[in-house]
Amino acid sequence: MRLLVVRHAIAEDRDVFARTGQTDDRRPLTERGRERMALGARGLATLVRSVDVLAASPYLRAMETAALLAEAWEGPTPVPVGALEPGGDYDQLGAWLRALGLDQRVAIVGHEPHLSGFVSRLIGARGSVIQLKKGAACYLTLAPSAGAGSGVLHWALNPKQLRRLAEAD
Repeated sequence: MRLLVVRHAIAEDRDVFARTGQTDDRRPLTERGRERMALGARGLATLVRSVDVLAASPYLRAMETAALLAEAWEGPTPVPVGALEPGGDYDQLGAWLRALGLDQRVAIVGHEPHLSGFVSRLIGARGSVIQLKKGAACYLTLAPSAGAGSGVLHWALNPKQLRRLAEAD
């Protein structure tokens, strides 16, 4: 399996948004976050031409980020996956990935520190060895188990690098 891991783009400030009385799962991307991610998604599409499955945390900011990725790839439609929520279960996420099949190109969109913990686990690291900034991405290949130590990290790019790829294209 080829796995692309993307952190959601810049969202509204948590404390300011909390004053609206809405729950954090409804916190949206900022306009700046949408603009930067749209450009970063175009850059990402120069490296990963398409995906078979695009999944995201059901939180609004992750689903909005996934929609921008889908636009850059001209599909597929993002699907919500509960195991991608902040604090989601790594074993459940691994089981979901295994169920997709080995020949799939999968993109997942979620939150920190959950994503960095999952990636670190996949590559067999003790503790978190990667940190994804908002709008950043990394690319791995996974062995059939999709469990701890089953992954090889091929690259990790920050959002600025992704935007530069789009500008160079």
